[in-house]
Amino acid sequence: MSRIYEALQRADRERKTAQALEDDPIVEPAFIPTIEVPPPDTTGVAFESFNEHPWQPSIASLPTLADRGAGVEQFRSLRSRIYQARYEMPLKTILVSSGMPSEGKSFVAANLAMCLALNTVNNILLIDADLRRPTLHGLLGAPNTPGLSEYLSGLSELNAIMQRDARLRNAEPDHVSGIPNLTFIPAGKHGDDSSELVTNHRMEELIATVSSHFDWIVIDSPPVLAVTDAVELAHAADAVLLVARQAKTPYGAAQRTQASFTNTRILGYVLNDVKDAPLRGSYSYYGYYGAPETAGPAKRVEDKPE
Repeated sequence: MSRIYEALQRADRERKTAQALEDDPIVEPAFIPTIEVPPPDTTGVAFESFNEHPWQPSIASLPTLADRGAGVEQFRSLRSRIYQARYEMPLKTILVSSGMPSEGKSFVAANLAMCLALNTVNNILLIDADLRRPTLHGLLGAPNTPGLSEYLSGLSELNAIMQRDARLRNAEPDHVSGIPNLTFIPAGKHGDDSSELVTNHRMEELIATVSSHFDWIVIDSPPVLAVTDAVELAHAADAVLLVARQAKTPYGAAQRTQASFTNTRILGYVLNDVKDAPLRGSYSYYGYYGAPETAGPAKRVEDKPE
């Protein structure tokens, strides 16, 4: 009799358990969307695959192409200062910027890169990151496409946008023709999405990829008081070199320009288009004629209090 009672109790417990399972709703696992991250650019740097074009540089705007002259000496002095800055902390990628348009930043960037390339066996990379008003291709006499904008938008690979001077290939052994050791990335086609492109992670990828293949990287950027592109580009650089123009750049604008690059190493200011400067004195700025707007001899400018 007791066995029958235990069997009835066991059956009753199993029935209640089954009923409870039926009454409990089945909770579906929550759907967690996955963010699709574009794969990093794994394209390596292959110098033999770079595009080659016969550059036709503007001699008037590139005084560093001359064998001697005041302009050459001034950029050599600037180069020496940059070498000294490299002893203080690691320095390879330099962003050149200014506060306002027409202050000569592209002129300084091109001649600095040229001066670094002509005097050493180091490999130099010059990048035109002023996607709104590209200038460097005109100074070098080089094609502007494909360029940085095509790479940042994912339309071109890295090797496809890098170019060198084709005149080097046909140079005679005892005659230097072309611009040795210089690789150029032009700006490419520009549009209204320049700000979105320069904030793309691909700019940092580009610098990280090419850094081990070049000794110096010089980047020309837009004026910082006009647009914020230069501030974003500074994240990919080791330091910023600022450019002001005599009798054009207000002192307040120069201060705001420097303040725009917070948490960024600033190498200093280059004072461009200096006229009637004394040849002796206390020098902490360097002045240059030869910007695209005007050309002439270069002079150093005395450091005077404002």
